Amino acid sequence: MNPEMTEAAGPGAPEDLEGSLSRTDPDRWLSSRFAAGRESRRALVAIYAFDNELARAPRAASNPLVAEMRLVWWREVLEEIRAGGVVRRHPVALALAAAVRDRRLDTELLETLVDARLRELDPRPMDLEEALAWAEGTGGACARLASAALDPASDPEAAAAGGSAWSIGRLILTAGLSPEAAQGALLARLAAARGVSAAAFPAIAHAALARARARGRRASPLGDRLRLMRAVLSGSV
Repeated sequence: MNPEMTEAAGPGAPEDLEGSLSRTDPDRWLSSRFAAGRESRRALVAIYAFDNELARAPRAASNPLVAEMRLVWWREVLEEIRAGGVVRRHPVALALAAAVRDRRLDTELLETLVDARLRELDPRPMDLEEALAWAEGTGGACARLASAALDPASDPEAAAAGGSAWSIGRLILTAGLSPEAAQGALLARLAAARGVSAAAFPAIAHAALARARARGRRASPLGDRLRLMRAVLSGSV
């Protein structure tokens, strides 16, 4: 067991996660602010914090084997949550366990997030097909979970499309994915995201930033907030 990942966390951990997510994942943190109710926002933060812990594994590890061990550690956390017993005292694990219990999140879908990160252990650049699969397994799966947490009746496929679009935009901006090659897939997913209900819309509001990201533009925090507010008011990304 990795001692770095078993640091004790007290009941105040959700607030700590809020601050961490606002720094490391400002797009999704901003969109989570529009969810109705504190508990809904906490559920979204738990989902995104879990995804960010998985994303850290390949970056923080000294070699692929260590990275894979980190991912296995989180897979074991999901097994503990699924069993309904004691969960190791890591702030993200505790927050995720609460979200699964309170919002009845699909732990198998959470496990697909772990599977998607395995591709990042391969140093080869992703081709377009791999990049789209990665986007669906990361941002798309997170949006499905977030949508279910906010409105179980909302269309999960529409949510996945919005989350995937956001991930594609980030790949173009940060990982060198060709905008020309990915543009059609990005626009198709933005169009498919229109089926998300108003209650679940904060699960994909960050997809409103995808077009700007795909054009290589990093807006100011104020600019991002304004884009997200317009998206929420219009109900469209």
